[in-house]
Amino acid sequence: MDMPSQRPGRLKVGVVGAGRVGSVLAAALQRAGHTVVAASAVSSRQRAQTVLPGVPFVPAQEVVKAADLVLLTVPDDALAGLAAGIVAAGEPVQGKLFAHASGRHGAGVLDPLTRAGGLPLALHPVMTFTGRPDDVARLAGISFGVTSPGPLRPIAEALVVEMGAEPVWIEEENRTLYHAALAAGANHLVTLVVEASGLLRKAGVAEPGRMLGPLLGAALDNGLRLGGQGLTGPVARGDAGTVAGHVAALAEAEPDAVAAYLALARRTADLALDAGLLKPEDAERLLGALSDPR
Repeated sequence: MDMPSQRPGRLKVGVVGAGRVGSVLAAALQRAGHTVVAASAVSSRQRAQTVLPGVPFVPAQEVVKAADLVLLTVPDDALAGLAAGIVAAGEPVQGKLFAHASGRHGAGVLDPLTRAGGLPLALHPVMTFTGRPDDVARLAGISFGVTSPGPLRPIAEALVVEMGAEPVWIEEENRTLYHAALAAGANHLVTLVVEASGLLRKAGVAEPGRMLGPLLGAALDNGLRLGGQGLTGPVARGDAGTVAGHVAALAEAEPDAVAAYLALARRTADLALDAGLLKPEDAERLLGALSDPR
């Protein structure tokens, strides 16, 4: 991947939608030796100028005109319209690289540009960003979900490597499933942590974060290293009485939390069965405790 014939030359990089992600990717490419020549932004312009000092901010079409590689870092739902709009504006795109950072979409969302001769890349960094200059350092060692037409794959992967990250190839048809997995893992994790913290406060714990930090850190490590074998707790043990007590306590303290607890407990039971931690006869006893009390 680091062969000279497979590495992109020094590119003039432009950013359309220089928000948190676009600014960071552009800064990382600049650090790798490329030149950021122009950017466009609206509400995020002041923050972007902090990450990309000295870069001129111009209308989107001028960014396209000035760049060899255009980062289209706008919200997912705006990508298709932006691609069509660039083509409709009449600026030649033949031979230019166009890369978006959406997790949901592959290269297909840029079809208007592709039909006009543009070269589409999907480069999704698997990380969250705050829009601060130190975000560039967060790219080191992370994964990027990469999708492109086959001939462009070496270029897409080389750009990711130049940013200090690891390219992971995702087929076009698997992009939505890939993104759903990441959203379920990251977003739902935050929801669970916030909910657990709130319940602990109701139970009288003044600093839930201090209590949860070591426990959740160990649980995350177990899950990543051991998979289903890393499960612990009353569901994996088949302790139906404890689970029933949990459901009753939640119904009294936080009724809206009951449905999520039951759904996750059922899924946990399935995983524990598959991992051989939960015996079928114990799972049978859990059924009553995991039925919806409503």
